Amino acid sequence: MQRLYDFIRSHPTGVDVFWAVVLLGFSGLWIGSMPALEPTVGYVVVAVLFSLVVALRRRAPERMLLLAVALGLVQLAFDIETFMADFAMLVVIFTVAAHDGPRWASRLALVGGLCAAPLSQLRWPLEGTVSVPAQVFFTVIMAVPFALAWVLGDSLRTRRAYFAQLEEKASRLEREREAQAKVAVAAERARIARELHDVVAHNVSVMVVQADGAAYVMDTSPETAKQALETISTTGRQALAEMRRLLGILRTGEHREAGEYVPQPDVEQIEELVEQVRGAGLTVDLTVEGTPRELPTGVGLTAYRIVQEALTNTRKHGGPDVGASVRLVYFDDGLGLLVEDDGRGAPQEMYEDGGADGRGHGLIGMRERVGMVGGTLDAGPRPGGGFRISALLPLKPAH
Repeated sequence: MQRLYDFIRSHPTGVDVFWAVVLLGFSGLWIGSMPALEPTVGYVVVAVLFSLVVALRRRAPERMLLLAVALGLVQLAFDIETFMADFAMLVVIFTVAAHDGPRWASRLALVGGLCAAPLSQLRWPLEGTVSVPAQVFFTVIMAVPFALAWVLGDSLRTRRAYFAQLEEKASRLEREREAQAKVAVAAERARIARELHDVVAHNVSVMVVQADGAAYVMDTSPETAKQALETISTTGRQALAEMRRLLGILRTGEHREAGEYVPQPDVEQIEELVEQVRGAGLTVDLTVEGTPRELPTGVGLTAYRIVQEALTNTRKHGGPDVGASVRLVYFDDGLGLLVEDDGRGAPQEMYEDGGADGRGHGLIGMRERVGMVGGTLDAGPRPGGGFRISALLPLKPAH
């Protein structure tokens, strides 16, 4: 049964031709059973043309409608009474109403169908003495099939349009989901790029400073050189662990193995970060105000990365004998960060370009991180020299 249904759907013209032949056959039998019909040739021609209307109704619905209207007028003009072939009028009215074509054709089909019965009664009135109300009632009854054919066709057209709209909407939503997925992937890759920037910039900077110091005191103070090498080793392992964790996110199918990577850093590890920087030769003062408490993961990570990037920039741009201070302030509804140094500060063009100095995008990354948690960031040169970074991170996302 399904194969038959599929065949009918894939061969609409063949199906219409079949029903046209059936209609022509029944019309021929009717004409043959009425030998007194005059003119017989006219009935045959009308039957053949109405069968053509049925055969081509879906290939050229508007033209077949006009042909059916012309045939109806020919019947009225040449006194060819209605017979079996006139059933094609119902078929073509249904087809035009269901077809998503010009609206004039659908309106013409409705008006022509409603006018067919009254015109037929005026041209060929009922035999015998029939009252006027009876004639009106019979005319209305004869007009009902034409109205039903148009209503069914128009309902089918509306249903098809509705399903087409649903399919278009589903397709649009699918495209939007794909676009959102691409945006999410791009955002995730940008986040990982920022993480890698912070990890590499900070840890490699520490390793370079320690390596230079070890080379300088290798002969005069082996113990100090040994401590510097141990710091290099610890810093390198930490950098590798964080890079493995970040790059592991990009590997398909390895999300379940995330346990082998170190957890995301947060505010509690800022003290360790400061000690690491102090070991690299940078003087840093750490001050914590307020009552420390557990922070949202995004806020804690953002605070850690801001301090890490700020201290890295201090080593890169601060010059010799630079000192820095880190101040954490716990508010009731947020966390305040203030990182200052008394060095030469970053080049002015870096600040004017929004954080891009041709070698990195540290300040741009800071602004993006702070914006993701709904906070504010103020960064720029200090009036008395050096550089200042101030951030306020809310504990709840801004609405």
